[in-house]
Amino acid sequence: MQAATPHDSYAALMDLIKARHAELSPQFQAGARYLADHPDEVAVSSMRSIAARAQVQSAALVRLAQQLGFAGWPELKAIFVERLRAGPSGYAAKAGALAGNNGDLVTEVFTVQQRNLAATESANHAALDAAANLLQTAPRVHVAGFRAAHPIAYTLHYLYRLLRPSVQLLSGQGGTLEMDLRALQAGEAVVVVSFAPYSSEALLVAQAARQAGCQVVAISDSAMSPLALQADASIVIAVNSPSFFPSIVAGVAAVESLVELLVARAGPDAVTAIGAAESQLRALGAYAKTSNDVN
Repeated sequence: MQAATPHDSYAALMDLIKARHAELSPQFQAGARYLADHPDEVAVSSMRSIAARAQVQSAALVRLAQQLGFAGWPELKAIFVERLRAGPSGYAAKAGALAGNNGDLVTEVFTVQQRNLAATESANHAALDAAANLLQTAPRVHVAGFRAAHPIAYTLHYLYRLLRPSVQLLSGQGGTLEMDLRALQAGEAVVVVSFAPYSSEALLVAQAARQAGCQVVAISDSAMSPLALQADASIVIAVNSPSFFPSIVAGVAAVESLVELLVARAGPDAVTAIGAAESQLRALGAYAKTSNDVN
């Protein structure tokens, strides 16, 4: 059976872009990243508007298409059109532009967050499943995320540890990150969370994991991010926000979904582990007693 070419499917095209990303010129890298991060927009927008948003020349998109084995831009765009036509939601075609700021900032924020959630959910069914399979079979799992990405990593660590107590958080607390990385062993899994601007610590963790022979799960804002490019499984989250800071809402939803898949795969063993953890927390006084508790 012949291997898929970039003309066969969107997935084959993404594999080719990821494989050749390092050898592309900066203009082509910028264009390729925009294609990977905004596939729905590519399907419904003109080449000129895509070039403007990607901050490249229109001619660069034509040459990029040719370098990827297409006759020109229309043939490359057809892959994205077919992907959108076959997709379950057609999200971008329905979403339109961001809601204009009419003074109701609360509504604007929640509208953007809903779009982040919809885009992240639509793009990651297969990716979340692949990540769950990788983590389930790994002998040990480590999780890392720094600065703005830390809440996403900590949520995954906290929830996953309820059913798998051996999950480790690589926090680097007290300047000990390098010491933590010495514990990584071949065959283990490392989940690394970061989005632009990517933290140097996250990249250090990913590089150390690869060198140790670990499998890497990246949770980031781009299929072409420095993390995703060296990952065995990649979950791309939308971090758009009308505020001054990237949003973590979709990232938290993604890791909650990931843990849900892991619980489903573990079955009765997960139920037993979670029940034991909950009982221990109550016995240690972790939860305040309320009138709803049975005496």
